[in-house]
Amino acid sequence: MEVFIAIMVGALVAASVYLMLARNVLRFLFGLILLSNAANLLIFASGGLTPEAPPLIAYGATAPPEGVANALPQALVLTAIVIGFGLFAFALVLIYRGYQNLGTLDSDEMRLAEPEERT
Repeated sequence: MEVFIAIMVGALVAASVYLMLARNVLRFLFGLILLSNAANLLIFASGGLTPEAPPLIAYGATAPPEGVANALPQALVLTAIVIGFGLFAFALVLIYRGYQNLGTLDSDEMRLAEPEERT
């Protein structure tokens, strides 16, 4: 199972890098979100994948039993998902306003502060 997750993380990172190299700002945003999802999956897998063994501590025990997943990476991934969604919403609105003002999503044509030099 861990090998499949590692291959999936590699594929997500490769797809995100491909999207982030495009000139379209919207594709860059989707690549950034895909990269954050790949990082979340990597963190989640690092805590251990134990189906049918929840990381619960029995009454009176001081630690969970051996062989269960670590709950800390799961909590970190939940926090990262919320932060990633907030980043996505903010960047999407920022891109939309940029498109309204400039009329393009091509990053090379978004040169409002740096106009092209005339030779």
